Amino acid sequence: MKLLFERSVAGRKQTIFPDLDVPEATFDETLIRQSAPRLPQMAEVDLGRHYTELAKQTHGVNDGFYPLGSCTMKYNPRVNEQVAALPGFADIHPLQPEETVQGCLGAMHELEGMLAEICGMDAMTLQPAAGAHGEYTGLLLIRAHHLANGDTGRTKIIVPDSAHGTNPASAVMAGFTVVSVPSDAQGGVDLDALRAAVGPDTAGLMLTNPNTLGLFDPNIVEICQIIHEAGGLCYYDGANLNAVMGHARPGDMGFDCVHVNLHKTFSTPHGGGGPGSGPVGCKAFLAPYLPNPRVVERPDGTLAFSCDEQSVGKVRSFYGNFLVAVRALAYILTLGREGIPEASASAVLNANYLAHFLSEAGYVLPYGERCMHEFVIDVGPLKAETGVSAMDVAKRLLDFGVHPPTMYFPLIVHEALMAEPTETESRETLDEFVGLMTGILKEAHEDGERLHSAPFTCPIGRPDEVKAARKPHVRYEFDEEG
Repeated sequence: MKLLFERSVAGRKQTIFPDLDVPEATFDETLIRQSAPRLPQMAEVDLGRHYTELAKQTHGVNDGFYPLGSCTMKYNPRVNEQVAALPGFADIHPLQPEETVQGCLGAMHELEGMLAEICGMDAMTLQPAAGAHGEYTGLLLIRAHHLANGDTGRTKIIVPDSAHGTNPASAVMAGFTVVSVPSDAQGGVDLDALRAAVGPDTAGLMLTNPNTLGLFDPNIVEICQIIHEAGGLCYYDGANLNAVMGHARPGDMGFDCVHVNLHKTFSTPHGGGGPGSGPVGCKAFLAPYLPNPRVVERPDGTLAFSCDEQSVGKVRSFYGNFLVAVRALAYILTLGREGIPEASASAVLNANYLAHFLSEAGYVLPYGERCMHEFVIDVGPLKAETGVSAMDVAKRLLDFGVHPPTMYFPLIVHEALMAEPTETESRETLDEFVGLMTGILKEAHEDGERLHSAPFTCPIGRPDEVKAARKPHVRYEFDEEG
């Protein structure tokens, strides 16, 4: 499709502005640009058609099945949007006096309390704007704790090889050195390797549980004990909290701090790289280091912002993505104490349902059919037999209006497809997905060569993946006249 600049026609306009009815503002000549900005010039109908065409070429949860493993692409209930659009939430300014936004402070305070209860923590901050941002913030708490105790030699963070890729990146950004530990044959942390890795230089451990293989580590309590006995702290990556919320709490497992993804577990929008939200919770001994300011309740019952001298400082402008937090609060209040565990149980049920029938269809599940919220398919044996790779299977799914599972992750399964159906998908949708995957398996054995060219019906076919990543063309080049 054409870009807006390619559709532009000089002199074409959309709207005739009314006569000026306010005093005209003037500016110093040094502040006024010497040439008009190069903006597309279009009629309103052409602009509307452009964005409608763009919308038709996107795919989201509202368009079809989106089993993107580790991303928890669940449906976002409309009631969340209605609550976030209430004037008392939508029409405020972050610099208003505290006494004029008591309802907003109350919403933040209530959400922090609920998230703390769900995670087994004592305190929360809503500032971090994404999961990785939450990881970084949690690691700053760990770093501040060790420095406050004069423990300057604790410079290493232990990260399992099945971790999210952002874990080691966040640790390095926070000033730590990363030590990777391998998984055992069952897909959990290798305890012997973990014991060998800890020492007086251990600052902490970053762990996702259930992990990226969709497995709940049966040794989770012992893992935390090993780290604590070495003097380190335990950080819980809450990306997979949707599998256990209401049933198991990170704080009860032994973790000292945690981030949660509101845009995953608590049904707020993912957006195109945002708006996200990655609140961080911690035990009481880490609370003084949480980012400033925090919402506190005064003796008279009113709410206010408070700052702590030991804080790591702000990590986000103002107080985080507030309206995203409001959506999450609406979701939690809608589900209630009974609905939260029911949602996670349904997510686990759906994943096990898919895993079972895909295994029966002939796909290889390297860690068995039993899983938590997600599972990994190993397309390696199929590739060895037919030449069809995980990429080929994923691309073929696009022809049927299904977003493919996560590809080539976790890295410990070389031809991995990681699928997460979430709790919001019906049995009929799951059965249709099994049917599609079974059909692709048949195609692979009958004419595997053809699948190397999939997808066949999408606006864009099979791009050069390396060139698209290394040499993206993201800027419009104007001609001499433009």
